[in-house]
Amino acid sequence: MSRDDLPLSRFTVLDLTRIRSGPTAMRQLADWGARVIKIELPAGVGEEDTYTGTRHSSDFQNLHRNKESLTLNLKAPEAAEIIRRLVLKADVVAENFRPDVKQRLRLDYPTLSAINPRIVYGSISGFGQDGPYQKRPGVDQIAQGMSGIMSVTGKPGEGPMRVGTAIGDVTSGLYLSFGILAALLEREVSGKGQWVDTSLMEALIALMDFQSATWLMEGQVPRQQGNDHPKSMPTSAFKASDGFVNIGAGDQTRWERTAHALGLPDLIERPEYRTGEDRSKNREKLKAELGATFATKPMSHWVEVMNEAGVPCGPIYNVDQVFADPQVKHQGMAARVNHPKLGDIELVGQPIHMSRTPWRMRTATPESGEHTAAILAEIGYSELDIAALRKARVV
Repeated sequence: MSRDDLPLSRFTVLDLTRIRSGPTAMRQLADWGARVIKIELPAGVGEEDTYTGTRHSSDFQNLHRNKESLTLNLKAPEAAEIIRRLVLKADVVAENFRPDVKQRLRLDYPTLSAINPRIVYGSISGFGQDGPYQKRPGVDQIAQGMSGIMSVTGKPGEGPMRVGTAIGDVTSGLYLSFGILAALLEREVSGKGQWVDTSLMEALIALMDFQSATWLMEGQVPRQQGNDHPKSMPTSAFKASDGFVNIGAGDQTRWERTAHALGLPDLIERPEYRTGEDRSKNREKLKAELGATFATKPMSHWVEVMNEAGVPCGPIYNVDQVFADPQVKHQGMAARVNHPKLGDIELVGQPIHMSRTPWRMRTATPESGEHTAAILAEIGYSELDIAALRKARVV
């Protein structure tokens, strides 16, 4: 299947983003077939984007597959004309600059939409495009703290805990890609582009979901519960003889199935465990009683027994165990691609499946400026022009 057969193949995206949040959004569009042209600094001009590792690192390769690379010094006077020509042919421009930077470079939405009114302009920032924190720099961990997510992560009494991945960057990237697609669909009706923006903090507040709603509607501040579900017990982690398992048995039917599967049916009629509210109130005592039984058998035993009883149960894996799991292998979450220098490598696959037009790992992350000459030729630059731009270190 070529890129032309993929669902987003008719769209061209000018990618001015860097680090992780913006590149995550652009990877979503690229994986589903959009032509994503990643703008990078020429060698020796400014600082290279190495926050996510060197070019051949696993993180960088995972973020920028299926894209093209055009080097361009955005501060050079000649860059303005190159950008103008690219924007005329593009459907989407995406950036995660500070507001003052994009205005100074004349890469802001008013400037680019005047060139192409159909452009969909996507932005990610730490805290939003306006408001009292507009000019603050924002990174994932700061957003985790300010969204409330660290306050509900970790064991009670041990203080706030960072989620073990860049969840703000990834979530805001996913939200931005959704917003861009919604704007492209709306454009088919109105014929006009628009500005789509999100921020790390907003994305994480939304991701807090029922925890955020608990405060907004009920006036209750959610607290840390460790591995326990805050409202639905026993939904928690238990130590087996050779590792840990999760069970999800918060409703009455699954709780009763759990008690029977563990050989503890007498617990069902105990007053302290009779209702879901009772079980949550007495969670520590309940976990101790169930935990004593879980500790007698290996993980595989409990996964089989509990699932046969109709109780959701699964092992708690390390990452190497994740990719060895037969279901993960079946779903293709380790996607292979050939890199000219690294050989065959595996990157993280897409978690979305479509029956007719599935995503494809088409190309590895390009080398810096790999497509510069070809892209410039497409927008009207001759070989002599390109040579002159290279000599001047514009590209």
